[in-house]
Parts: sequence; C-alpha cells; structure tokens
Amino acid sequence: MNSDRWARRYLAAHLTMLRSARHAPDRAIFRSNVTGRWQVYAYDRTTGGQRQVTDRPDGTSHAELSADGEWIWWFDDLDGNEFGVWRRQAFHGGPDVTAAPGLPAGYPAGIAFAGNAAVVGHTTGGDGAGAGGSVVHLVGADGAATVVYAHERDTHVADVSADGALIAVAHSEHGDSRHRALRVVRSDGTTLADLWDGPGLGLGGMWGGPEKGFPGVSFGPLTGDTRLLVRHERRDRGELLIWDAADGTVREVLLDLPGEVSGRWYPDGTALLVAHAHHARDELYRYDLGPGTLTRLDTPPGVVRGAEVRPDGTVEFAWTSAATPLTIRSTTGAVVLSAPGLPAPGSVPLTDAWIPGPGGPIHALISLPDGASRPLPCVFEVHGGPIGYDDDAFDPSVAAWVDQGYAVIQVNYRGSTGYGLEWRNAIEDDPGLTELADIKCVRDWAVAEGLADPGSLVLTGRSWGGYLTLLGIGRHPDDWTVAVSAMPVADYVAAYEDEMSALQAFDRSLFGGSPDEVPDRYRKASPITYVDAVTTPLLVIAGENDPRCPIRQVENYVRRIEARGGEVAFYRYDAGHGSLVMTESIAQKRTALEFVAEQLARASDRRTRGSEGGRRPAASPPPVRTAG
Repeated sequence: MNSDRWARRYLAAHLTMLRSARHAPDRAIFRSNVTGRWQVYAYDRTTGGQRQVTDRPDGTSHAELSADGEWIWWFDDLDGNEFGVWRRQAFHGGPDVTAAPGLPAGYPAGIAFAGNAAVVGHTTGGDGAGAGGSVVHLVGADGAATVVYAHERDTHVADVSADGALIAVAHSEHGDSRHRALRVVRSDGTTLADLWDGPGLGLGGMWGGPEKGFPGVSFGPLTGDTRLLVRHERRDRGELLIWDAADGTVREVLLDLPGEVSGRWYPDGTALLVAHAHHARDELYRYDLGPGTLTRLDTPPGVVRGAEVRPDGTVEFAWTSAATPLTIRSTTGAVVLSAPGLPAPGSVPLTDAWIPGPGGPIHALISLPDGASRPLPCVFEVHGGPIGYDDDAFDPSVAAWVDQGYAVIQVNYRGSTGYGLEWRNAIEDDPGLTELADIKCVRDWAVAEGLADPGSLVLTGRSWGGYLTLLGIGRHPDDWTVAVSAMPVADYVAAYEDEMSALQAFDRSLFGGSPDEVPDRYRKASPITYVDAVTTPLLVIAGENDPRCPIRQVENYVRRIEARGGEVAFYRYDAGHGSLVMTESIAQKRTALEFVAEQLARASDRRTRGSEGGRRPAASPPPVRTAG
C-alpha cells in the first residue's frame, strides 16, 4: 500500500478561508490542522502575526470573530456531540470565558455580530414533534442575553445590521425547514418585516454549505442600512435579490449566468461580489448595482471555498482544484496565506461525464490513476447532504483511492445542489431510492463503457453518502463487491428518535411528516428494511457521540447482519459526526483501504476458483473503538 503519499495529505497542514472582523478588517481568524487537530487561529494583518486560539484535544470546528475584532468566539461541545455553549477569548490572547453566562446550552443555530454585541441562535433537543424549539438571543458586551425571537419550529440566525438595530432570522414557522422564510425583528424583538415566497420556495439558503463562506442573507454594510442581500429560488435555481426591510421593496438581481449564484456586499454598498457555481466549478464576479454591469474577476479554474472584499476593493479567495490543495489568494495575483510546512502532495485532475438518467442527465466526476489500463477497480464515493454536491476540489480521501490504483467516480445525483431546483427537490417525499437510481445508472454506464471492472466495484460514502451506501447494498447487492459506510443513517426511525431537533425538522420536510405520520415512506427509505438481502462485505464506521447519525441506530443495523452471520466489520471512534484529529482520520482511511483491498482480493480469488471453494469466512474486523 502506498501509505506514505496518501497519509501525508492528511498530515500536511491545511487551512480555511480567512474571516475578517466586520468593522476591523485587519483582524481575521481561520482554522488549520497544523498541530494535527483542527484548531482556531488569529491573524493580524498589520503585523502578519498568527496565534493559536484553541487547543482542544478533539479539535474545534466552529468559531467566529466579533464585528469590532476584539473577541474570538468558539463553540464548546463535548466530544463532538455539537451540544454546548459559546466561549470567547480576546483577539490578542487571554483566558477563555463563557461568552454569555445566562445562555443555556444547546445546538448552535447561527450567530452574527454588530459592534460588540452578538446575536446567537440555538435549538434544544426536542422530542420529535418540535418541542423545545429555537431561541434567538441578543447578547451585549457584558454577556447579558435577551430573547428577541422564540418559536417551536426550526429557526436560524441569518444576520444583524451593521448598527445592531435589526436582526434577520430564517424560520420555518410555515412548517418546512427546507424552504425557509425571513423575518426582520428590531433589537427589542418586535417585528419590522416578513418575506416569504410561498410553499417550496426557500429564502436565504446558503450556497454550497458553510464551507463556501457565502451567506444566504446579509445586511447592507452601511450604518443604518436596511437592505438585505437574499438568495432566492423564484426561478429553478439559486439567485439574488435585494430586499429593503424598511420600505418592503424588492429588487431582483438578474444575471446572465447559467448556474447558481450567491453574493456578498462590497464595503461601500454599491456593488456585489457574486460567486457563480456551474457544473462543479466556480467563478467570481463584481456586479455594480448602479449601472447593472457584471465584470468577471480573474480566478483559476477550480473551486472557491470562500471569498471576501478588502477595503481597497481587491478580493481575497480560498481556491482549490482536485489536483491542488487549497491556498488563499488575491485578485492582485498574490498568495495571501498558505499553510506552513511541506505542502500536501497533489492529485490528478478531474474529468467530467454526463450519463442519461431517469430524471435527466447525471453529472459524474471521474478521477483516474495515471497510466492505468481499463477496466479498473472502481470506487463510487457518494457525497453527503443530501443537498451537498461534489465539485472540482482537493479531497485527500479521493486522492488516497487513486494512489492505490482505483478509479473514483463521484455522482451528483438528484437531490444535489447546483443543478436547479427541480433536480434538488426531486427527492422530496421519496428520498433514498431516487438518489440510488441515479448512482446505479452511472454504475451501469461505467461497466458498459469498460471503465469499471464489474468484479471490483466499491460503494462508499459519509453521512448521507453512508446512508446511500447501505441502501445500495440492500437494494442491489449484486452490483457491489465491497462497501464502506461512514457515519450513516442505517435505521431511519431510530435515527429520527435520537437525532438533534433541527434534523428532525429537516426530515419532516423531506419525507412530508414524521415516522408516525408517514411510516411507509420511512420504511421504504430505511436501509434496515433491506438488511437481510445484504451479501456485500461491509465496513461500517460510526462516531459514539454523533448527533446527526446517532450510534444506536447504527448498532441496530450491524446487529442484524451479525445475527445471521453476514460479513460486517464495525469501527467505532470516540467523536461526533467525523473527527477533527488527523491521526484518527488516517486510522479510519487506512482501515477502509485495507478492508477494501482484502475483500477485493478475496472476490478475485473466488472468481478464479469458481464455485469450488465456496464463500470464505469474513476478514477479521477492524479494531473497535469505544467512548471514554
């Protein structure tokens, strides 16, 4: 196994996009794994100095910088369970203190800053029917917290105006957390304005998830500015509008671009920085509001993982491609910041394929080892979400498979973002099997084209991708030689009972109700329904403290396979929905690589022997990790 190269990609230092203080743009924060764990760092542009802020054994996943640049807020949970409180530390160092002593613990639901005040959203556990709900607090400089919004339905803090007078929340009071409405309240909690486009049309959806760094809603940058830049879905894709909450006027930003867009304000409020995503690649544009002109900015082909406008009008952006690890660059041509130490080894560029499918052409991204002859052992790496999508970005996991000689195929199945609302919403009321039909189409195409060896097909994924992996080997066991499912939904009813309340709300919107209300839909979509048909050797990886894909429902599934003597290995680790510790990430990847290699060798041996030897016993399971 070429372990040195693939492991060095995980061990090499990586970093995220800089996030500058709203009113102190020379102060910024970012996250990096330079210590072997993802932690938060402060960056002072005036001196070039960098300082590690957090030093948690399990890493830190969520941090924000106050608008005045004086405080770094970070979220303190327990072992990755995502339930906790906000703490803060002075920008130039000092002790960590509880940011708002009167604020109860909960799951984070958005945070925004104006001056030295913060607006903090959180949700409690819930009981499957919305109990507990969402609460938004205004937290003053002294840490005192005042409730400005509360509701039993799922709600997220969208933004706060530059002067702190107005707060925008994205809510689901109408009962659909996948397609939210907006409300602007004053700092005393009274309502100023509401905006909703009706059933099935959301407002404020964040393009590409938090890692893209483009908010779905943002107030204009000027003091007293009542305009909000809002991402909407009025025409089968994500676009932009400007809503003035004071007078109710709405101006749609009409752009002649084929893909989905999101945006940020330029500091003077006269222009927008537009991010354009199309067919798994990104571009940046400047849109001047007065003349309505659109100017493309100079960025390399690839993916933008966040961008912001500097006070002088230049743009900094985090850029990557499948072949190249992320760096932070500027439209001046300079590299603003790169991770210290030796860079991670690169990988191969992507190629694109469009495969006919039941809902229309399916976009697949293909990574091929250099010089390999076809057909190849092939890994189908299925993305999570389900509203996520695969793009032309550097991924150590994909690169590790390629290093071992596998072709890797990533499928932007129906349900993925970036291909229009009809494509994204096609899974509603029928999740799981819809996505699986697209994955199977691409699988069959790859075999028919002579790209994939039908005797060496691997199905794998994390989170929703792990769920689809289990569903795939239950519904189509003969299609796959071996499977690796990480952090999956395995028993949907049990998952619903144990997951965080925001995900319960998401599931109700996706399925059209709770398991009690639409039991047949959950039964049809649940991998445990088909578990007795599974014959594919399977490795399951799951976190003890995962609030999104809880451990009990994974255990239910594994026990069902073990009870009938099926081939399943179960790797447990002591963290939540993934690990922020690089040695743990390497251990999980090594386990997956070794499991797949051994099972493919066994399958090849069985084919060579024919039926003479029968099925050989399963490989010894990987080490079991337990909490504590």
